[in-house]
Amino acid sequence: MKNTVKLFMLFVLCFAISAQAQDTKAIVEKIIKEANENSQLENIAYELLDKNGPRLVGTPQMNAANDWAVAKYKSWGIDARNEKWGEWKGWERGITHVDMIAPRVKSLEAMQLAWSPSTNGKEVTGDVVMVPNVANETEFKTWLKTIKGKFIMVDMAQPTGRPDYNWEKHGTEESIKKMRDDRAEKSRAWAERIRNTGLNARTLPEALEEAGAAGILISNWSRGFGVNKIFGARTKKVPTIDIGLEDYGTLFRMVEHGDIPKITVKATSKDLGMVPTFNTIAEIKGSEKPNEYVMLSAHFDSWDGGTGATDNGTGTMVMMEALRILKLVYPNPKRTILVGHWGSEEQGLNGSSAFVEDHPEIVNNLQALFNQDNGTGRVVNISGQGFLHAYEYINRWLSAVPRSISGQIETNFPGAPGGGGSDYASFVAAGAPGFSLSSLSWDYGTYTWHTNRDTYDKIIFDDVRNNAILTAILVYMASEDANTFPRDKSVLPMSPRTGEQMAWPSPRKPTRVGGND
Repeated sequence: MKNTVKLFMLFVLCFAISAQAQDTKAIVEKIIKEANENSQLENIAYELLDKNGPRLVGTPQMNAANDWAVAKYKSWGIDARNEKWGEWKGWERGITHVDMIAPRVKSLEAMQLAWSPSTNGKEVTGDVVMVPNVANETEFKTWLKTIKGKFIMVDMAQPTGRPDYNWEKHGTEESIKKMRDDRAEKSRAWAERIRNTGLNARTLPEALEEAGAAGILISNWSRGFGVNKIFGARTKKVPTIDIGLEDYGTLFRMVEHGDIPKITVKATSKDLGMVPTFNTIAEIKGSEKPNEYVMLSAHFDSWDGGTGATDNGTGTMVMMEALRILKLVYPNPKRTILVGHWGSEEQGLNGSSAFVEDHPEIVNNLQALFNQDNGTGRVVNISGQGFLHAYEYINRWLSAVPRSISGQIETNFPGAPGGGGSDYASFVAAGAPGFSLSSLSWDYGTYTWHTNRDTYDKIIFDDVRNNAILTAILVYMASEDANTFPRDKSVLPMSPRTGEQMAWPSPRKPTRVGGND
C-alpha cells in the first residue's frame, strides 16, 4: 500500500513538472512569436527619439517624454505613473547658429553645450583667438585683458580627423606611428599650455567669461568620423559652443597662421530655474505573490547632442517592448512586474538611487532586476554581480531562452558587486539582485556614446529585438520561479590588505537637487 502511494505521488509530481514545462514552452513560444511578428520597436523608436527628441534632465523634452511613456503604457493596458525623485536646473535648448564671416564665409557645424547660457536673443560677432602659450600665470593674466568681445578656443585641434581604425586599415606602420606620436606630443603640449595659465579645464572657462570673452569654443572629439561628445557647459554668462572637428580645425589653423577668423553666434537657449524631475514606473500586478517583484530597468534620460538612441533609447525600447509582450501573453504574473525608466543616470544614477531610497519595500522583496544600457548590440554578457546563488538562478532562467540568443551570451559567476556603470548598481549597493544585460558595442564608445551622432539610424533593430525576447523570457522565468532569490549568502570581495570579507558597496544618497556643476 505504501509503495502504491509513493508511486502515485511520484506520478503526480512528474505530471506537474511536465505540465509546468509545457506551460513554459507555450509562453516562450508566444513571446517569440509576438516579438517577431508584431514588433513595435520601430514605432517606439520613432516616437521616443525623433518625435520626443533628446531627454536631458531638467528639460521640457524630458518631461514630455515621461508623459509620453505613461500614455504609451496605458494604451497597452498597463498601469504607469511618473514619480518625482528630485529637482534639477531647468534648461531648454534653442537654436545654435554659428557663421564664419571672415576671412571667408561659411556656416559652421556647431552646438551649444547643455545648460549653456544664451546670447540673449542677439547675434554676437567677434574675433576668434586661442588660449596663448604663456610661460606662467602672470603672463596669462596680462593676456586676459585683451580678450573682451572675442571667442576663445580652449581645445587643441586634432592632427587627424580619421579614426584609428581607418588608419589601421589603410596606413603604413610608419605613418601610423608618426600620427600617434604627433597626436601624443600635441596633446602633451596643449595640456602644458593650459597648466601654465594656472587654471584647469573647470576653472579656465570661468576666468575667460569674467574677463569679458564673448564665448568659449571647444571641440570634444570622440575619435569617430565627424563625431563630437556633448557635455555640460561650465560658463554661467556667455555661451559655450562645441564646434565640429573639421570646422574647429579650420578656425584653429587660421589663428595659427595669423589670419584671424571672425564669427557670428546666435544661441537661444532658456534658463528655466529649478524644475521637478521624474522616474517613469510601469506595473503589472502579481496574482500570487504581489509583494515580491521582478524589475525591468533602463535609464530614460540622455545627453542632448543627438537623441540618445543607443544611450539609452535602445535600453528603454527593450524594456517597453518586453513589458508590452508580457502584458499580452502573461497578463497575470505570479510576482509583480515593474519597469523603471530612470531619470538623471548621466549625472550619477540619481533617479534609480532615489527609487532605492524611497521604496525599501520593493528593494527588500526584489526577486531580480534586469538592466540594459550600453548600446544597440545584442546581449553578450551577464555577470552574477557577486551573488552566491546567481549561478543557479540565472542559468535556470536562461534555460528557457532560445539557443540562438542564449548561445551568444557569456556568463560570469559569481562576478563582483558594484561596477557602478549603470542603474543596476543602485540596487546591488542595497544588496538587491540587480543584473546588467551587457551588449556588443558597435563602436559605442567612439561613435555614439554621448555624441551628436547618437540618433535613430544607429539602431540595429535585429539585435534590439533579440534583447527584448531575452528580457521578456528572463522576467517571465524569474516571476514564475517557485523559489525566491536568497539574500542571506552572497559572495563579497576580499580585502587585499586583511583578507577579510568586505561589505556591499554603500547605497549612495541620490543628488535630489542639482545643476550643471
